[in-house]
Amino acid sequence: MSVVKINVLTVPEEQREVLEKRFASRAGVVESQDGFEWFELLRPVEGTDQYLVYTRWRSEEDFQNWMSGPMQAAHRGGGEGGERPRPAASDSSVWSFEVVQQAAPKNG
Repeated sequence: MSVVKINVLTVPEEQREVLEKRFASRAGVVESQDGFEWFELLRPVEGTDQYLVYTRWRSEEDFQNWMSGPMQAAHRGGGEGGERPRPAASDSSVWSFEVVQQAAPKNG
């Protein structure tokens, strides 16, 4: 079964727009990666300053291949003068899960 990786990003309110624009500017990068199944950027609505970056992969190996290749390149991008832009998140952690059960809408 698939694996899910959720990157939990603590983002101060004044950096939310920056974070969302950075993800929007990289739209399409992960979709062509072998083993990629799904992506969602989840904005907090109330009671937290943590965004969730949800990705689903065919296998742990596929995720690791993304992390060691294209993802590193996507995060390397330079700002003015070739400098890397300041992170929008003040903290992050990754949660890992295996999918053991799933459901989809019934065709009706």
